[in-house]
Amino acid sequence: MDDPLLKYLAFVKTVEQGSFTRAARELDYAQSSISKMVADLEAEWCMTLLERSKSGVCLTSAGEQVLPFLRKVLNDHQELAGQIDRMNGIETGIVRIGTFASVGINWLPNIFAALQKDYPSIEYEMLLGDYEEVEHWIDEGRVDCGFLRLPTLQKFDTLLLKRDEYKAVLPMGHPLAEKETVAVEDLNGLPFLLLEHGGKTEVSDLLEHAHVRPDIRFTTCEDFAIMAMAEKGMGVSILPDLILQRIPYQIEIRPLRQPYYRPIRLAMKHRNHLTPAVQKFIEYLPCRETAEENAATS
Repeated sequence: MDDPLLKYLAFVKTVEQGSFTRAARELDYAQSSISKMVADLEAEWCMTLLERSKSGVCLTSAGEQVLPFLRKVLNDHQELAGQIDRMNGIETGIVRIGTFASVGINWLPNIFAALQKDYPSIEYEMLLGDYEEVEHWIDEGRVDCGFLRLPTLQKFDTLLLKRDEYKAVLPMGHPLAEKETVAVEDLNGLPFLLLEHGGKTEVSDLLEHAHVRPDIRFTTCEDFAIMAMAEKGMGVSILPDLILQRIPYQIEIRPLRQPYYRPIRLAMKHRNHLTPAVQKFIEYLPCRETAEENAATS
């Protein structure tokens, strides 16, 4: 216990026990040490807190006024110490996560459910945004960690979680749906629905690298909007496989002839400075695969 708190405790116990000797016995200190700590308080505050006599001690008017405040300080400190112990024991805590929609929908519910089963007092806060927003939230400390494709800030610590395969998304009955795989070149000149999550995307890079120029009709950061537009026959698209889990739309999905991936990483400012609750969340990241396994077998 810090020195000021020890002095407060010495004073409170002396009042409760009625003498320095009995207070010293309860606190396992020398009587002279308890007496000196109370005297030090009186000297620091320039007031007399106790009246001393051969029969013991009693409170002065000043002592009566400060006693309830000192008791509150000691109680608050005890509660704080208990809270820290619980946090270090992973009994409680809050995990603040930034993510984009497909991870939030397909991974996090499984991770949270598994973690909640073992640690029911942990709380969660999830912010949904694009890649740039998530990166900003991590950098400013708004979230403890976040899911990104590739952080541009080198100071982040990262964990590679998955190489998410891109696939062609087609309206039902589209001529390209007759093929087992779709070449990127097959999309040249076709009406195209472009998914963008802040800044230039992997799909844009893929099209540019293949010298393919589709007729971009619709651009959005909402993946479900892309699928809804494809269902209505407004165009074709390329989307990551994680987005295409448990979809409610009537669309055709085909692998790309030349596989192409987006890396999904968990990023954080300093992995060594994470709270125990966030560290435990990271340990439970393998539980995310439950969603993919269930989707694959359904």
